[in-house]
Amino acid sequence: MSSILDFLNSPLVVGYFSAAMRLAIPIMLAALGGVYNERSGVMNIGMEGMMLMGSLVGFVVGFYANNIWLGILAAAASGVILGIVLAFFTVTLSADQVVAGIAINLLSVGLTSFLYRVFFGVESQMAHINAAYTTPIPFLEKIPILGPLFFQQSPLVYFTFVLIAISYIVITRTSWGLQITAVGENPEAAETLGMNVQRTRYITMIISGILSAIGGAFLSLVATHLFLDNMTAGRGYIALAILVLGRRHPLGILLAALMFGGADALQLRAQTMNIGIPFQYMLMLPYLLTMIVLAIFVKKTDNPAALGVPYNPNRGESE
Repeated sequence: MSSILDFLNSPLVVGYFSAAMRLAIPIMLAALGGVYNERSGVMNIGMEGMMLMGSLVGFVVGFYANNIWLGILAAAASGVILGIVLAFFTVTLSADQVVAGIAINLLSVGLTSFLYRVFFGVESQMAHINAAYTTPIPFLEKIPILGPLFFQQSPLVYFTFVLIAISYIVITRTSWGLQITAVGENPEAAETLGMNVQRTRYITMIISGILSAIGGAFLSLVATHLFLDNMTAGRGYIALAILVLGRRHPLGILLAALMFGGADALQLRAQTMNIGIPFQYMLMLPYLLTMIVLAIFVKKTDNPAALGVPYNPNRGESE
């Protein structure tokens, strides 16, 4: 038994699971935001762009203010703006939700690359932010196995798990959570019962924008301490897959994101072990695993009845 405990408490094992948790956080935040907007019947294909914009805005403000928390607040503000913009096109103007989301993604790719060079120039020396990587919790950090894994993380990791718990309560135990579900299932009936469908969808899209942007800020402020062009590398799209795989439920999102984070950490470890497999194949591992698991379980997922269907309150019907 002692040998098993020693193995579980070894730097190799603890380091792997800690890395898996950190790698899962950005996707977990974005997918958690997606729970709100998709349950209300609106798709947010623009999570990739929101994450990328949050990465840049958070890094720029954090760098010049020398405060990562101001950077995170600024990233959240950028998420609010993009959430409102996307909601305006999809909810108010009833634009195609997929096309509008892709437009946000394409806009963010070009705009972040341009703005980074505006703020930092085109010098070869990349801007770097100095920030504390972890915040150990006194006493709890000394618990064998669990201490290094759960209580020696960045405050944003703790914040994410708190949000998971709060979202679980909001979605499953509150009247507003039931209202979100009602709007996503039957907006006409919800409007008849006095619920404001458009306002609910605006709020959920803003929540999605905020959490996606904070997830992006985690990449630049905590994970790497720098900003790179297109540094989200498709994580917003993976968050969409995690959202479906987790069945739009906070606890499902938690498990699905940790699965992806574990696969991502595994491929990083495998690259350092010189096992003779080209690193390109290792990079494919987390994405390939997500596709395989999604293909197995996607048919068992029930989408909200009005997901992706524009609603016109003047007509009182979905278009």
